[in-house]
Amino acid sequence: MTYPEAIQYLESFINYEKIPFWPYKQSLKLERIKDFLASINNPQAGLRYIHVAGTKGKGSTCAFLAYILREAGYKTGLYTSPHLSDFRERIRILHPRSKTLDPKPDFEGMISEADLIGLIKRLKPAIDKYNQGSKYGALSFFEVYTALAYVYFKEEKVDFAVLETGLGGRLDATNVVEPLTCVITPISYEHTDKLGGTLKEIAMEKAGIIKRHNVITSQRHKLVVISAPQEEEGRSVIRERCKSTNAKLFEVGKDITYKNKGRTFEVSGISGKYRDFKIKLLGEHQKINATSAVAAIEALMMNGINIRAKHIKNGFYNTIWPGRCEIVSKNPFVVLDGAQNVASARRLKETIKENFRYKRMILILGVSKDKDIKGICNELYEISDEVILTKASNPRAADLQTLAGYFNGKPQHLTKNIQEAKNKGFDLAKSEDLILVCGSLFVVGEYRNDKVRS
Repeated sequence: MTYPEAIQYLESFINYEKIPFWPYKQSLKLERIKDFLASINNPQAGLRYIHVAGTKGKGSTCAFLAYILREAGYKTGLYTSPHLSDFRERIRILHPRSKTLDPKPDFEGMISEADLIGLIKRLKPAIDKYNQGSKYGALSFFEVYTALAYVYFKEEKVDFAVLETGLGGRLDATNVVEPLTCVITPISYEHTDKLGGTLKEIAMEKAGIIKRHNVITSQRHKLVVISAPQEEEGRSVIRERCKSTNAKLFEVGKDITYKNKGRTFEVSGISGKYRDFKIKLLGEHQKINATSAVAAIEALMMNGINIRAKHIKNGFYNTIWPGRCEIVSKNPFVVLDGAQNVASARRLKETIKENFRYKRMILILGVSKDKDIKGICNELYEISDEVILTKASNPRAADLQTLAGYFNGKPQHLTKNIQEAKNKGFDLAKSEDLILVCGSLFVVGEYRNDKVRS
């Protein structure tokens, strides 16, 4: 099997990331992934997990956690989605390093082509056999890829695995593990056609990763849950879920806080104060994500895991997470951000205002049709001087005329693909301007890599 053949095989499964509207509860069945994993001897069992769900900041929080664990000397698996340009970004292992300041690639430790081919070759007979006789229906792309991650992490004997949910949490293929700690990042309106039209309904899906531990040998082995600041509806759901599952809850903003100190910030944690933190990821929201990560690390420390303040500090400073307010060029500034819902667009707008000085803002925007297009465009309208509308090579991409209607009064340019939008942006921009590329990780991925997203 060649690498293109391996990718072709993965793409043969139904991929809900490329379908705008589909029946969530009828399509996702946790029994299916559990049943399949049982047929291959439950590779997910026996590993130590941190499980992260939420609407905003999941990936950044996962990255912070993985880099901290690596700094502490632990071989750490990292499973995130979606990818920017290469399927292999989703499955990574961060190995302990002797020189923490060595230059690092953007997606350090991602699974090699050879290892991915090997996994698929070995699991293909089991996958095909299962799909032929499954009473729960055929496995999806995300379920297959998640199973590959479990097998890879098990075979590579990682010390910890950090898992990001794909969609929701309750029915997600990652929700078959018994984690040491769960993190719920800020919850806002997203995928309302699938998760529900209220924050309460959405929070119930996200909080589905909070589960009663099967075996509790002592108080310190109780599941610890970390919640980022939430709206009241979401906060109430998380509190009730923790109560019903006998989980211990710590809340950022209440039990754990942070304070800016010039160019650094400090965190008052569950069991101590941590000073002089620096992160490379821009935006106040990233400090909230970092604070959630500190609390999760402290939860591990409660379970006897050896992690020190210097590991957290170095982990934060070394964390790289592309596509999140990422500066890829200067003169003019080019900033890439995967903001794809209203809350993220608002947060991006605030981050741009706080961190950049420029003459004109040229917005390159592409959005998926199942998002709150009006809300996203309204947030970005204020900071945009000229708008280039585009679409990624994904069936979920919104129609350009639909986007154009929300930018009346602004100079507009409609482009048929990301490369055309990129060229147009540089044609329009002067050295003192800023080009902002956002609206979708699919758009950011294609722009960033000068090629169609694989």
